[in-house]
Amino acid sequence: MEFRNAVREDVPLILAFIKELAAYEKMTKDVTATEALLERTLFDEKHAEVFFALVDGQEVGFALFFHNFSTFLGKPGLYLEDLYIQPKFRGQGIGKAMFKKLAQLAVTRNCGRMEWSCLNWNQPSIDFYLSLEAQPMDEWMVYRLTEEALTKLAE
Repeated sequence: MEFRNAVREDVPLILAFIKELAAYEKMTKDVTATEALLERTLFDEKHAEVFFALVDGQEVGFALFFHNFSTFLGKPGLYLEDLYIQPKFRGQGIGKAMFKKLAQLAVTRNCGRMEWSCLNWNQPSIDFYLSLEAQPMDEWMVYRLTEEALTKLAE
């Protein structure tokens, strides 16, 4: 297995993986990303980064992440937005290898922590994260302003 960073020409593949992940999470209707939007936000504006996991030269998974910041630590953090591995390649250590790569990036970039969210029904992922010694942040609640609410608040 190997990894490679995404390049602009990978936008259709990135979107395909996003759609596969959305189907797995039963959230297909929520995907409004387009190739043009991903190209602009990932490669022109550089809001996030993507790398692929490859098996025998074939992309079988992806990770999309960006940096946040901890005021308490005074350091950046690495926020993993999405990590997805195609079903037939799960259970082969690819997820752990991808988390190791992310951890190496975080350490190299002087990040104080790495965080991500997980749907509460996704027990296989929860078990995997616990096996990595990740700690659930169950004293915190996630809040979200959607685009419509953001626009209304900004007025």
